[in-house]
Amino acid sequence: MTDLALPLVGLVGGVLAGVSPCVLPVLPVVLLGSAGTGPDGAPTSRARPVAIVAGLVLSFSLFTLFGTVVLSLLRLPTGLIRWVGIGALLLLGAAMLVPPMERLLERPFARLPQRVPGLRGDGAAGGFALGVALGAVYVPCAGPVLAAIALAGATDTIGPRTLVLTAAFAVGTAIPLLAIALTGHRLADRVRALQRRQRLIRAVGGVLVIALAVALALNVTDLIQRRVPDYTQAVGDRLGAAAIAPRVSGTGSLQQCQQAAFTGTAQLADCGRAPEFAGIDPWIGGAPRTMDGLRGKVVLVDFWAYSCINCQRELPHAEAWWKNYRDLGFEVIGVHTPEYAFEHDVGNVTAGARKLGLTFPIAVDNRSATWAAYRNVAWPAGYLVDATGAIRLVTLGEGHYDRTEAAIRSLLLAAHPGAVLPPATDVPDATPRNADRTPELYLGAGKQQGYGGTGDYEVGTRVFGRPETVQPNTFALAGTWTVGAEDIRAGSGASLTLAYTAQRVYLDVGGTGTLTVSQDGATRTIAVDGPPDIRTVVDRPASGTGTVTVDLSPGLTAYSFTFG
Repeated sequence: MTDLALPLVGLVGGVLAGVSPCVLPVLPVVLLGSAGTGPDGAPTSRARPVAIVAGLVLSFSLFTLFGTVVLSLLRLPTGLIRWVGIGALLLLGAAMLVPPMERLLERPFARLPQRVPGLRGDGAAGGFALGVALGAVYVPCAGPVLAAIALAGATDTIGPRTLVLTAAFAVGTAIPLLAIALTGHRLADRVRALQRRQRLIRAVGGVLVIALAVALALNVTDLIQRRVPDYTQAVGDRLGAAAIAPRVSGTGSLQQCQQAAFTGTAQLADCGRAPEFAGIDPWIGGAPRTMDGLRGKVVLVDFWAYSCINCQRELPHAEAWWKNYRDLGFEVIGVHTPEYAFEHDVGNVTAGARKLGLTFPIAVDNRSATWAAYRNVAWPAGYLVDATGAIRLVTLGEGHYDRTEAAIRSLLLAAHPGAVLPPATDVPDATPRNADRTPELYLGAGKQQGYGGTGDYEVGTRVFGRPETVQPNTFALAGTWTVGAEDIRAGSGASLTLAYTAQRVYLDVGGTGTLTVSQDGATRTIAVDGPPDIRTVVDRPASGTGTVTVDLSPGLTAYSFTFG
């Protein structure tokens, strides 16, 4: 993609964000916040809706680009900005109900609108303050376009391209929001009934601001994301692909190699220069490595996560290759990029690596900086680098290990002509062959898939009742559960019932307690003690359909079902 096309990608992506389902909870606040009167009872000017949108897009852009970096430097929780925004909304909502309080809160912002053309007017300062607070909690469904911006900010890779993309995105998202804000102002200005009730409109706006803050705090707004179809997704995905297209030097294309890996047609090719490791802290199993320092060796950069079942089936092959060829100039660098919050814990990663018997160096990529540098998209994923530092083969997912090992041997011989290679490794390929097996089911409300129980599946604690029948490829809960964004925690009488198609079923679970597994009239108990990891709850001679119920001790936390 040319740099000239980048602003267009950002602009269109921003417009899509402004009309996507995820902004629906914000729109009533923007609409009514633009109407009504100022704290002194005087009608507001057109500057107020402009100020609201200006404050929103400015703070949203700054928080997206620099918020993660600042919080990391200050060692503060990553969710702090959101909670500060929620607190500010509560305060501003209350101020809209109490004019003297609003005048007090507007003072720090009063000078800024006066200095910016287009923002001078009654109510502009309060509008700008409201916009700044909204920007801290405004999370549009811009998909990969917004992800490209946020990832650049989170990984310290902010450059001219990212700034151009962010500015264009801000302008794009401001367009529909400004149209809505001006509509609210015009209605209040032209409709007589509304003119006579300006103070009432302002009070209703204040109540809406408070209601939005409470809904955000309780994650009620997430319901919209799951219930309203995202009519912008198809276009957004295509734009996102352009925004995050790999820019790797060399004659090859990393993106083309990744596409070949997806289709199962990967072979030795020039995929561009291998990016340097970035944001690694710490290294496990040795001193820090650099791609420049590894020049002259054949290197497998292997992305994984310790509780990923697909990775656990792939890693024995990487370990075997490392042991078989390391004396001939072959290196394996395991890049551990977490999927879940518990996988950020270095102690958990170290224990997981020890459990899997890994001895090659491991780069802990907790900020996903190296993942971003490679534009990686899957766990597990392998990037085979030749002795000159060029990526020559990309593998995504499991399988085709013979092809990967053949490529390793070929590159070693190219780097060391005449070398005598040992026999190829003989590690069984445990890749599941049953294509109809149940897909991975996430249990947390944020990524929930396959819930087949009764009632809404929302964040919070409540008692679930199991339905008479659990449909295929779904799960249901019974007893008391606390549902979180990425996990569910067992309470009194907690159980999971799953209808599946697979040979093996794994539950990612952590804590201290027991799992009681019941299937086909048989019951067995599995002890759980330690950080989250996968436990095998079903292991059949062959793939087939079945229903299993797992009772969890109070306090155990479950994350997902995976299948083999």
